[in-house]
Amino acid sequence: MLPVQISAHLQQLQALMQELSLWQATPIDESALLSTAPFACDTMSFAQWLQFIFIPKMQQLLALGLSLPGAIALAPMAEQAWQGQAQYLPLIKFLQQLDEYLS
Repeated sequence: MLPVQISAHLQQLQALMQELSLWQATPIDESALLSTAPFACDTMSFAQWLQFIFIPKMQQLLALGLSLPGAIALAPMAEQAWQGQAQYLPLIKFLQQLDEYLS
């Protein structure tokens, strides 16, 4: 996938999260960003991880022309985080597509 397409997907991800009221208006505490746990699950929600770690890191890699992750698995974490919450199914499906595009 081309960098322009990936950038567009990241913008779509942000828009979808905003539509679902998952986008946080206030910055997260800096200490939460220091987590070494997968998806920083010990310091933030999965939605916060997408907003404050995943999207900015991907944008940074794109801006610097660096290699993107060759295989990602966001959808399984999303399925776990939002299990039984049907309103998040469009976001989970979007993350499944993003996983496929980047893998």
